[in-house]
Amino acid sequence: MRLPSKLLNNKKIESLVENRTSYTLNNAEMFIFETMAPAEQVLLKFDRPVIASMLQGKKVMHLKDQESFTFLPGESLILPADEPMCIDFPGAKMDAPTRCMVMTVSEDKINETLALLNETMPKVEGDEWNFTGHSFHFADDKALYGIVQRLLFIFAEDHPSKDVFADLMLRELLIRILQAETRKVLTGEPGKNGTHHRIGYIIEHIRQNLDKPISIKELSDLACMSESNFHRTFRNELGISPIDFINEERIKLATHLLHNRDVKIKEVYLQCGFNSPSYFTRLFKKKKGFSPKEFQELSNNTGSGMPADLYELQADQLVWNRI
Repeated sequence: MRLPSKLLNNKKIESLVENRTSYTLNNAEMFIFETMAPAEQVLLKFDRPVIASMLQGKKVMHLKDQESFTFLPGESLILPADEPMCIDFPGAKMDAPTRCMVMTVSEDKINETLALLNETMPKVEGDEWNFTGHSFHFADDKALYGIVQRLLFIFAEDHPSKDVFADLMLRELLIRILQAETRKVLTGEPGKNGTHHRIGYIIEHIRQNLDKPISIKELSDLACMSESNFHRTFRNELGISPIDFINEERIKLATHLLHNRDVKIKEVYLQCGFNSPSYFTRLFKKKKGFSPKEFQELSNNTGSGMPADLYELQADQLVWNRI
């Protein structure tokens, strides 16, 4: 992710190993943390809800009530107010610092966005939209990446209307995060949501029938909705259209199958419900940055001794570098 030059000027030196640059607007504060040397068990806490995005390098996060995890570029983390963080910086260097953007958002802005969602986009089961009361770690999509990139520039620029610009971007960011969390919950543990949540039931049906044709009419009938209402509800709650979700699930299945060096590409696209090999190849390359054959060779390359899942992560990071 690119940082505007203004964000790297006038740094406030906090210690010998870390620089911090901070900016304040009406409804949010933004901090750019740059760590220049390895460090362990660095403690951090904010008195407002936090949205953090990794920009460069990596760090290991230790949070309350969950296992430690590695925080990488292309990922974001949501934390409630007063949530303690314990952080390790295993690879930070003076010439290659670990960089992270941390943004705190006012409760008023969050409540305003929740009220808007509950009024204009109510959930299908009658539950209200609520900002997470626990930590939420997720991979950014292109839209979230673009919003964070835009906010970096808005905070840094000298424009009389920057608060207005930032408020509009913050609202979109919060809505997309809420949709991403709903999607993670409904696509999580198989069988957990299918019995009492219509969209959860549809997601399980899609996953169990990826090798077959799936139509919007079929899904809307299962959800007991009209096609237009189903499409709108699905997109509102998950932030993605039903067709795009089906394609994403098919590409996930294809990715898993391609870890087998002996499987034929034709077998893969047929098992994933694609009738056209050219469409499968085009969609796979768009999502992964490689053709199915290239990805299969990469994920099964044993020359370096790296496991296949690390090759998949490497492929995904290359896609992010091309955005």
